[in-house]
Amino acid sequence: MPPSNPVQPSATILTDVLDTKLDVRFDWAKQQLLGTALLTLRPHFYTQNQVVLDAKGFDIKNVRLVTGNKDKTLTYGYDKRKLTINLDRQYTRSETYLIRISYVAKPNELPANGSAAITSDKGLYFVNPLGTEKNKPKQIWTQGETEANSCWFPTIDKPNQRMTQEIAMTVEAQYKTLSNGLLISSKKNSDGTRTDVWKQSLPAAPYLTMMAVGNFAVVSDSWRGKTVDYYVDPQYQSTAKAVFGNTPEMMEFYSQKLGVDFPWEKYSQIAVHDFVSGAMENTTAVTFEQSIVQRSARDIQDMTYDAESTITHELFHHWFGDYVTSESWANLPLNESFADYSEFLWAEHKYGADAAALVQQKSLGQYLDEARSKREPLVRYQYASQEDMFDRHSYNKGGRVLHMLRKHVGDEAFFASLNRYLTQHKYTSVELSELRTAFEDVTGEDLMWFFDQWFLQRGHPELRVTHSYAGGQIALRVQQLQDSTFSPIYRLPITITTWANNQATDHRIVVTKANQTFHLPASQRPALVKFDSGGQLLADIDEELTQDELLYQYYHARNYLQKYEAIEKLRPKLADLAVSGMMRNALNDSFWAVRQAAAEALRRYKGPEGNAVRMELQRVATADKKSQVRAAALASLSSFQNEDFGSVYTVALADSSNLVVSAAINALAKAPTIESRAQINKLQEKASPSLLGALSNYYALNGSVDQYQWYLGRMSEVSDEDLYESYLQNFATFMLRMPPVERDKGVQRLESYARSHSRDIVRLGAYKALSTMVSSMPALKTTLQDIRTKEKDPNLKTMYTLLQ
Repeated sequence: MPPSNPVQPSATILTDVLDTKLDVRFDWAKQQLLGTALLTLRPHFYTQNQVVLDAKGFDIKNVRLVTGNKDKTLTYGYDKRKLTINLDRQYTRSETYLIRISYVAKPNELPANGSAAITSDKGLYFVNPLGTEKNKPKQIWTQGETEANSCWFPTIDKPNQRMTQEIAMTVEAQYKTLSNGLLISSKKNSDGTRTDVWKQSLPAAPYLTMMAVGNFAVVSDSWRGKTVDYYVDPQYQSTAKAVFGNTPEMMEFYSQKLGVDFPWEKYSQIAVHDFVSGAMENTTAVTFEQSIVQRSARDIQDMTYDAESTITHELFHHWFGDYVTSESWANLPLNESFADYSEFLWAEHKYGADAAALVQQKSLGQYLDEARSKREPLVRYQYASQEDMFDRHSYNKGGRVLHMLRKHVGDEAFFASLNRYLTQHKYTSVELSELRTAFEDVTGEDLMWFFDQWFLQRGHPELRVTHSYAGGQIALRVQQLQDSTFSPIYRLPITITTWANNQATDHRIVVTKANQTFHLPASQRPALVKFDSGGQLLADIDEELTQDELLYQYYHARNYLQKYEAIEKLRPKLADLAVSGMMRNALNDSFWAVRQAAAEALRRYKGPEGNAVRMELQRVATADKKSQVRAAALASLSSFQNEDFGSVYTVALADSSNLVVSAAINALAKAPTIESRAQINKLQEKASPSLLGALSNYYALNGSVDQYQWYLGRMSEVSDEDLYESYLQNFATFMLRMPPVERDKGVQRLESYARSHSRDIVRLGAYKALSTMVSSMPALKTTLQDIRTKEKDPNLKTMYTLLQ
């Protein structure tokens, strides 16, 4: 259903900002920016004697028209959101004019807003500005999407604007700076400061402007002579290339695949503390949340594709989002769907079809999870807030839609169409029809049906697929069960694959009705009939397959998705020897995610091959080349009650992978051994942050008062996500083991986090941890009540109510 009180997003352009020059200084103590903005503007079409700019929460010092002889002071009206400037005369669309605005930006005085994807919208952020947090550096950074850059410089803060820019930052000499474009000058000042000037000569939308200031190490790389830099905390300088090092290869791959070379002046990537989003595609200067680099050399081998997928996602935005930009937030999928699909494209190119299929599987699952409570068109012109567009629809669903489009038109036509789209619309803003037209111009096919059902209609196909065999024919029945009141009956071109005598035959069909039966020729009863055998369809599919068919599917699978489906659907039948034999076979598969799925499926196995299964899991836990698989095998071994695998866990404590060490610690938390206790205690002081969650779990169940200060001392090193997920809850459980008189410091720390931590998930985690202790400390009820009353975030207040 449409959201309540929807607003119609506007794409109105009355004035164009052609160029922005900023001269800024920072007041760390007051967390303010002192700025002068020189804007070059022009009426878009209609004659104007007034211009309206977005400028949120400023103190405006003066506004002047810059002329050849002498600046003119202009009158203006200002309501703390919009700056309405009265020009000295009427200007036509052929005339440009320059306005200089002196102002103070005070982002911390703005109302706190945000969304699930971008948790704050105050635009400019000071991290540890007074230097009081000993384990956190002083930093300044910005985050502009969606319309938050107007919290620190005046502009027309809409995605359909385009401007060049130049930013002069005056900072203390010890700090490095980063912004869009190239560093064109750096001058030492007499007062000990330095002024760096960054200039971007190619036009981009205002929300893509960025600044960062801090004590960064800069690791240099290059691509075709262009600078590629990685800005990180100094302690991560040696591992920065292990995280970001595939960037030049990605730039080359996309340049060749799209037929459009990376178009910008340089490419920098920076990791900052307390970032309010996972990452942001600022043109030529991408910002990442600190966790992407916050790993030791031992942690590098445990990196999942998630980190690399984020890197490639933000890079691909430099074509889809930066080079060609959605003209309104309603068309956000034209940015985000492509960036999401790049994660598939890079995995396919770099790591192969199975790795890409794993990306496909995870992304489809994330969309389907969201679709249980929310179903909207991809391109939607009604929403309560533009922040609502940043959901699994715009990202995950959109990426899967592009994959179906690629499979429908073919690879050559798909990338030729993207080339046409990019070259025709470079440095402009676009809407959905322009993407469709590019594909139609290349293919000659009317694709309105595809774009209508996938981009402009809500929902997805919900299919029931059955088949039977008789008289030399396979009868394949496909039912579309989605509610057609809100979702269409889909047109679905799809491939069916049948197997007979171990030979596969592909059949191309087009589903067009709610209930449709297709007859496929077959000289004998097939061993398997597989609907959507390529795994391309965005749908919730209930396909009726017998145990024998699933076993056949596993052994004759063409891809990871078919193997994974067989493993998951046969988990309830592990007691059958054929099924457990298949699972043991899967533990030796060439693709690590199949081995991991099989290891997880064998948890709590109670079938006739118990000894063989446990021996196989022990082998995998110690010898598999992939750390994720070794960790999964250890977790499965720990699921067998009354079994002693302490020696396996103890050996794993010395594994080269921190992920495996964590799995061993978690296993030993449930079944501690005397031999392992000393080893675990040795880990506690020098442990990498990636081990802290597992150690906190171990001590929650097995610790003594000796670990009290350890919990408090290491808490500042734990990521916000891990604080919420486990650490704070484990700390609360640990404190229940302590005498009440010893708990004060811990309770004070949890209460401080619950009341004042900058991240909502940490406040929630601390609140839940305090709730755990209420049964033994009834006085905490009053504290929790006070926290609920004073919490300003409405979503958190709702969650607190549910926890009562």
